[in-house]
Amino acid sequence: MEDTNKRYWKGIEELKNDINVVKNADKEFNFDEIEGGTYRRDFLKVLGFGMAAVSLAACDAPVRHTIPYLNKPVDVEPGIPNYYASSYVQGGDYASILVKTVEGRPIKIEGNDLSSVSKGCLSASVHGSLLSLYDNDRLRTPVKNGKEIGWDKLDKEVMAGLAAASNIRIVSNTILSPTFKKVIGDFTVKYPSAKLVQYDANSAYPLVQANEKSFGKAVIPDYKFENADVIVGINADFLGAWISPIEYNAGWVANRKVSSAKDGKKTMSRHYHYEPTMSLTGANADYRGRYKPSQEGLLVANLYNRVSEKLGQGSPLAVQKADFEFLDKCAADLVKSGARSLIVSGSGDVSTLVLVNALNALLGTVGTTIDFGNTVNYRQGNDAEMSQFIADLNSGAVDAVIFVDANPVYDHLKGAEIEKGLKKAKLTVAINDRADETASNCTYIALNTHFLENWGDACPKTGYYSLIQPTISNIFKSRQPEASFLKWSGSASSYHKYLKDNWESNILNGKSWTQTLHDGVYELGASPVAGATFIGNIQEAAAQATAPKGNGLELYVFENTTIGTGKNANNPWLQETPDPISKVTWENTAAFSLRTATELGIAQGDWVKVTAGNTSIELPVLIQPGQPDGTVAVARGYGRTKAGKAGNVGADVLPLLRSSKGAGNFWTDGIQIEKTKSGYTLAQTQTHETYMGRKAVVQETILGEYIKNVKAGRFEPMIATSEGPKRPNTISMWNGHEKKNHSWGMVIDLNTCTGCAACVVSCQAENNIPVVGKAEVARAREMHWVRIDRYYSSDAPRETGYNPNGYKAMEVASDNPEVVFQPMMCQHCSNAPCETVCPVLATTHSSEGLNQMTYNRCVGTRYCANNCPYKVRRFNWFKYFENDDFDYAFNNELGRMVINPEVTVRSRGVIEKCSMCVQRIQAGKLVAKKEKRPLKDGDIKLACGSSCPTGCITFGDMNDPESEISKLLANEREGRAFHMLEEINVQPQLSYLVKVRNKDKEDSKVLS
Repeated sequence: MEDTNKRYWKGIEELKNDINVVKNADKEFNFDEIEGGTYRRDFLKVLGFGMAAVSLAACDAPVRHTIPYLNKPVDVEPGIPNYYASSYVQGGDYASILVKTVEGRPIKIEGNDLSSVSKGCLSASVHGSLLSLYDNDRLRTPVKNGKEIGWDKLDKEVMAGLAAASNIRIVSNTILSPTFKKVIGDFTVKYPSAKLVQYDANSAYPLVQANEKSFGKAVIPDYKFENADVIVGINADFLGAWISPIEYNAGWVANRKVSSAKDGKKTMSRHYHYEPTMSLTGANADYRGRYKPSQEGLLVANLYNRVSEKLGQGSPLAVQKADFEFLDKCAADLVKSGARSLIVSGSGDVSTLVLVNALNALLGTVGTTIDFGNTVNYRQGNDAEMSQFIADLNSGAVDAVIFVDANPVYDHLKGAEIEKGLKKAKLTVAINDRADETASNCTYIALNTHFLENWGDACPKTGYYSLIQPTISNIFKSRQPEASFLKWSGSASSYHKYLKDNWESNILNGKSWTQTLHDGVYELGASPVAGATFIGNIQEAAAQATAPKGNGLELYVFENTTIGTGKNANNPWLQETPDPISKVTWENTAAFSLRTATELGIAQGDWVKVTAGNTSIELPVLIQPGQPDGTVAVARGYGRTKAGKAGNVGADVLPLLRSSKGAGNFWTDGIQIEKTKSGYTLAQTQTHETYMGRKAVVQETILGEYIKNVKAGRFEPMIATSEGPKRPNTISMWNGHEKKNHSWGMVIDLNTCTGCAACVVSCQAENNIPVVGKAEVARAREMHWVRIDRYYSSDAPRETGYNPNGYKAMEVASDNPEVVFQPMMCQHCSNAPCETVCPVLATTHSSEGLNQMTYNRCVGTRYCANNCPYKVRRFNWFKYFENDDFDYAFNNELGRMVINPEVTVRSRGVIEKCSMCVQRIQAGKLVAKKEKRPLKDGDIKLACGSSCPTGCITFGDMNDPESEISKLLANEREGRAFHMLEEINVQPQLSYLVKVRNKDKEDSKVLS
């Protein structure tokens, strides 16, 4: 890298050379202070068996007696997958998908490229939803008061209860299905007192209210991030959890890609982000500012005043002047970009959102980057109607309640009131797949299906429709909600027929149902972009928004990108996926800044009691760089009590907010912290792998320097020889490998990797990667083949020569560090250090550039892992399937239905790593061979790359000059492309592109 004093670190313990990190640096498989830990060299001795036994264990496979088809289904060919277009809909979350099935089993979810909404991209949660289909904690039958009941009897009793009811409420999260809403309309004809109440645990209702006050439009507009030159986010994690992150990722990244080609794009949007805890979006911003939750309205008001002053328009707001990080620069850039700006906020305060709308209107963004001509349907929850329902329920005015796949007793701020009020209703029905916190308080549980067993549809945005079709027959005696409402309405129609009739009559406009079902989407196209006139009262909004005052320590509650609001809590894939920022798995934490933790006398490894009013919860401490001082941040979605064996982890933070003045905005103040115990090890992956002091692992620059020199930020090592300095790749003891046919490679753009972990879960699903659990993760034994390294960076004044004070200064964690995400997997080195040390040739090099693993040859010496400079090899300490010590998906017959038959299920005692989806490569070759044609670029897509919502991964044949990867490298070899640890000359097949930040030189930590 260029001359810089920037230092990268994964966690404060690594930055300060904590003794536990130092002493475990050479033991990449264990932490010896964890009970049960063993040293690598003592492994065979401790287990008490020799090499031969390890070898036999690796080769052992369970015997299965199989019976061939007597009459084979017409559409099933053994070993040949089928793909079905469908849609992922969970509340207001949406993605158009393709479901891969093998012999009737869904085994993988991919993105549907035909969708203009999700654009073939997915999130970690969508990938993880596949495992929920095979959740062993799902109920098997309908239930009445905890006991099994038949559908006929349930229907008879429910219909009798509905007929006798005079006030019926249907409570659900956002319903994106137009046909389901039509079914509910028919239901209300049968039962006129019935009313649908929609709510969202991550409500956007304040935004709808603010838009009505500001523009007279009670809707959520379409935000066009792709049209913005300056983006400002205020408490809106739009890359991670806010409204429609899959769609917003694609829009955000459109203006973040640059090219080193002669006439390539050298412009980027500039992204400012302000937030009360570090989020995925904030970590990816060019400029990140912090504030305490009570200061949110004050921040927006001050930004408005600065912009209006620079524009010479609008009246200044009568608010206290306050300084926030980069606020003047942000205002100047907004004025400069004008209508090509975009300001979004996830605030729960209507007045603050009115100010944000006023700011957008002042800049002219309404009608350019904010489109009211194409509104979205993702969040339709109405908080006012939900509050009225809760009041009516507790007054005894509601006779019958039907919950549709919703759990408000757990995820609503007034959940305790709902639980109390349910005792007063005469008929309570939960359409759910388990007896969760809400369903267990209802008389009847009408067993719900999984969405992969359903027919259905969705309309995520005006004019954009998609279909849902079943990819497997119902596994249990379940029934989808639409069918239940049809039955209770007295209709004899199947929902499939009802759905088809509705589409052919009201949606398709003469188009083919069969073709639409094949494509999965039906899109009428976007209407012209439309604006709106601002009519809000700015001064009134400013007075209300700036009124809250924080008292003492403030608590902020946020939603992370995997567990979300808790709906996915019982999913082991998602629980074991490290949080992109904290890298913690299997639990939530109380996150403090280093300064605040020091003032409170607590440190990482401690547990604390967090108290608000008369309510307390206990949590482990996390020291979080970038956390505002005087605050504590806790993720919601944990603390489930009736999710299932994998999901009942962590602590539920919502009770701390239920009597809070700032509850709607998910914060409260006056928090008391009490240390309860010490010596705890978080199941946190951030410092489990080390590069042993290597430099230039991350390479980055700023846009201004990149425009001057496309190789800015590159570290180009030279080796001293008798003939003078030479590049490392020109000197080698290896003869090299011929790659006559194909040379498979990958390029990862650090500019567009957001760290979302979609690739991690996609790889886990594709390659049968086991879940090892919290205790094993704490021992640094996680099995993921892809990891996302998250680096913080800080700097200190440069010192000449050795100066202890200078080195000490570099150990101080920056209050607001910059962040870089770097996907890391096997680099498939051409000069592979692992291959030369394997005593049994279990790891070898293919003629197409792949580093291969032969599992039944591996005897578990782990020499290869010790010799790997990238620390990407995983050792199989245990047999993770059919093992009661690892009671996750692979330990029951239902869970094992998710296994991909194209990939070996590894047994105990072998090394695993990224295979670059060799099974997909072979499948692509066979298709091309069958069609008697050469492979085309794009025929083969890897699990990681196909799911990336920003397209940061490019895969292909580097021997094909017409492939996308070859063209990219042709432009970037003398630009941003670099090999990881190029100085050791292992010649990886993977290249990375230097990260470019759109920061000014004086603000950058890259250049001194």
